[in-house]
Amino acid sequence: MSDAAPPAIEAAGLTRRFGGVTALDGVSLAVRPGEFFSLLGASGCGKTTLLRIVAGLDRPDAGELRLHGADALALPAHRRPVNTVFQSYALFPHLSVRDNVLFGLRMKRVPAAAAARRAAAALELCEITGLADRRPHQLSGGQRQRAALARALVNEPRVLLLDEPLAALDLQLRRQLRAGLLALQRRLGITFLLVTHDQEEALALSDRVAVMRAGRIEQAGPGEALYRRPATRFVAEFLGACNLVPGRVLEAGLVETPLGRWPATLTPPAGEAVHLAFRPEAVRPAAAGEAGAFEARVVDRMFTGPAVEFTAEAAGVTLRLTAPPDAGETARLQPGRTARLIVPPEAVTVLRA
Repeated sequence: MSDAAPPAIEAAGLTRRFGGVTALDGVSLAVRPGEFFSLLGASGCGKTTLLRIVAGLDRPDAGELRLHGADALALPAHRRPVNTVFQSYALFPHLSVRDNVLFGLRMKRVPAAAAARRAAAALELCEITGLADRRPHQLSGGQRQRAALARALVNEPRVLLLDEPLAALDLQLRRQLRAGLLALQRRLGITFLLVTHDQEEALALSDRVAVMRAGRIEQAGPGEALYRRPATRFVAEFLGACNLVPGRVLEAGLVETPLGRWPATLTPPAGEAVHLAFRPEAVRPAAAGEAGAFEARVVDRMFTGPAVEFTAEAAGVTLRLTAPPDAGETARLQPGRTARLIVPPEAVTVLRA
């Protein structure tokens, strides 16, 4: 894909108000062609409003929206190169899976033979050819999700909008279908814009993630970068478990905390209150004589299967630790015992308080 190609989706200053509530507050973003991009946030953060504006189901009060370089706000929904898969799937209950997939093509007056070929290809792509004659009530949740995908893809959109398509499924099935959804996107090479409140889903699927809060984008970038280097306390806490240790900047590169003095890069000016943020898996027992260690009392231990989670207290600060269940060094971490712990400086991010 050429670097000169315009963004598949480009929003500039999108604002949407409902009475006294601002659902979108000057949102700007650019989604690259062929990218899997996720809007992540809690209910009411504005992510679905943004998706509906891209789909043409709502209009902003201010701002601009372009799809592949063309002004999208001048186009009605049915003329935009997008299709949407909704959380409820919105399948017609009185139609078979095949007729649900064919519906959009018939509305566009696509010739019957061509429509049949495209529908058959979409059913095969979503691996539901054998279910073509069933009605939606005869399908499982995962099968309905694939039927909704086939109905959207048969229209050959340049952008596929996904409004929490896995939210109604149980956890095991959601995880199973994630892999299929990602493989489908990679095979098609079209742009996917996913709305979700599930942090694990967004991190697992996306090339980039935008974390939204109160109608604004708090931070956007590759999921791993957001997880390891959150820009704000909100992002740090929203993207999984995070330890936050209060501190104050002494000088450039040095922060005073209840756990001792910590070296840190890109710190705010001296005297400013900050928090040191680091993930539970970054905390480990210190080797004998290892510099930078601090003492903590282990309060709790919980086996979760793939990991063991610990809670510890150090100088009035509660910390969370995570380790593999077979990690020999964690054998010393038992409730009621004192242990020396360490966090590598490179795993720490300094956040303004």
